[in-house]
Amino acid sequence: MITKGIDWSLFVKNTVMKLLLIMLLTTALVWFTNKELLFSVVLNKPQLWVFILFIYSFFSVYPQELIYRTFFFNRYEALFKNSGMFIVLNAVLFALAHVLFKNALVLIITFLGGLLFAFSYTKTKSTLLVSIEHALYGCWLFTVGMGGMLGFPS
Repeated sequence: MITKGIDWSLFVKNTVMKLLLIMLLTTALVWFTNKELLFSVVLNKPQLWVFILFIYSFFSVYPQELIYRTFFFNRYEALFKNSGMFIVLNAVLFALAHVLFKNALVLIITFLGGLLFAFSYTKTKSTLLVSIEHALYGCWLFTVGMGGMLGFPS
């Protein structure tokens, strides 16, 4: 769903700021928890890295955003008077969809990501924009070396 009248410059500015913060925090996390993983897939398996970024972006991110933002918001948002509670519920459900990874870090990161994506969708009502954000942040996590922690092949 492509929303008309998208303010691309504002989207790029906001997304770059969030991405820089995510880059800083996750680089520090990998550095302090397991330095050997830092950019390991990019450096050691660049073809796998490109393959995963493509597959993840198109076959994981976009379908998730169709379900967890576009469908969920269109179907259930009117049932909630409190938009904050609705956004938290959306983030919880998004995190719970990742419970099959049996990993607390995955649940925490997907909850935080779910909050980010739900706020973005609330502001923009654009599946395209929230999918771009989701793909950028998720691809960064794989790039920085968190792939193994999050269930990506590495």
